[in-house]
Amino acid sequence: MASVANRILLLSSFSILIGFCSKGIAETDQTVDSLNVVLILADDLGYGDLSCYGQTEYRTPHIDQLAAEGVRATDFYVVAPYCAASRAGLLTGRFPLRNGMTRNPHPDKGDYNIDNIGIRADELTLGEVYQNKGYATSCIGKWHLGHKEPSYPVNHGFDEYFGILYSNDMLPIQIIENTEIAENPVDQRYLTQKYTDKAVDFIERNRDRPFFLYLPHAMPHKPLAASDAFYTPETPDDLYHDVIRELDWSVGKIVETLEANGILENTIVIFMSDNGPHFGGSSGGFKGKKSTPWEGGIRVPFIIRYPAFFPKGRTLSTPLWSLDLFPTLLDLTGVKLPDGLVIDGENIVEILKGNRKSRPPIYSAHNEETVTIRDGDWKLYLAKPRYLSARDLDPDWVDPTWPNGVTIIAQSEQPNSMQYPGIVPEKFDNDFPLFNLANDSTESVDVSASHPEVVEQLKKEYLRFLATMPQLANQGAVRPND
Repeated sequence: MASVANRILLLSSFSILIGFCSKGIAETDQTVDSLNVVLILADDLGYGDLSCYGQTEYRTPHIDQLAAEGVRATDFYVVAPYCAASRAGLLTGRFPLRNGMTRNPHPDKGDYNIDNIGIRADELTLGEVYQNKGYATSCIGKWHLGHKEPSYPVNHGFDEYFGILYSNDMLPIQIIENTEIAENPVDQRYLTQKYTDKAVDFIERNRDRPFFLYLPHAMPHKPLAASDAFYTPETPDDLYHDVIRELDWSVGKIVETLEANGILENTIVIFMSDNGPHFGGSSGGFKGKKSTPWEGGIRVPFIIRYPAFFPKGRTLSTPLWSLDLFPTLLDLTGVKLPDGLVIDGENIVEILKGNRKSRPPIYSAHNEETVTIRDGDWKLYLAKPRYLSARDLDPDWVDPTWPNGVTIIAQSEQPNSMQYPGIVPEKFDNDFPLFNLANDSTESVDVSASHPEVVEQLKKEYLRFLATMPQLANQGAVRPND
């Protein structure tokens, strides 16, 4: 198998061939000139962190209301259980091995390769789609697709940017506004509030023209932080609850602003998470956490509100993934895909309407490996699952990015490594287990031995998928069970 370094070289060398197409955008005959898009992305929010997904220790009434007025998906997946690959897939509709964004950029690790990772210039983002269509576009919050200026949001389709370019535990923790440093260090207790205020201002300034607002919040990524209005120091060990309640307030404020400006019904509103939860969150009873391919790492909440097209209060169980949003939003807003652009997502408009249930298989990735395939109720591991990390369930582990009041400003009350958010994964004898999620959503019983025909069929499906990336297949880099 090719080394990691060779794989990364391979991705950068051949990516241009896959993304060769022009970024020219054409409108379809069904252009909807007044339709806006608001895409709200939480960071490390677990499947069980919302009351409309079963949380009972606190309530999220505004997000619940969004679900009551829209479609709530029970089987929605992100393409990778960590930040950068998940976000790149969401904004491009393309698998990480296709768009080349397979690892997290990191500004303070002293590793040149990690420090210089960024989204490629030839990748087409949702921001560029809408900017080219004449929309006002804004990215407010965490970007994590590169922290060198060529990778900044303003160079990838966004008229405006305000936020921390990477995770809120990576130094220096500073807010960039467009291309300039606006705050350093950042008092994270007011991040959710600041991002919300910026989003409200953007909506109000652009209420008379179509806009695309991408709002990737910092929370509940560690370190957790909440403003004085939501922090409850009198009840210790519930900072996570405070943070989610403030996120819920933010969603309510965005919807309230859209309604007050008379544009709520002309706006597609989406709420989701980039991956599963870290310590202190809830996977909703699934196995694993962020950075793992178990359901707790890749299955996330997803709500879309657009009553003009989709039925109110619908709960949808068809498996979907984040790559579907790119072609779906283009279809809803009347934008034609550029000729020659290879995407991995499906247009799911008819699925969201309730007119179709079936769809092609979906996959998850980690670094340069394709890890899982889900087809219907079946989920097969194509690469060895990840179990516990060194920090998981270690009572002596100390987080080096704990708030210190100087470079990392947040509440000192933080979840610890004993607060594992999902079912703790125990190692299987078989490195490539198969599960029937309809009967076993906790991935407890490996049925590969009793269903060899399913294993073979899913491997064939994956090889068909791999064949669409021939440069990778020829290197044998990600073949199943290598």
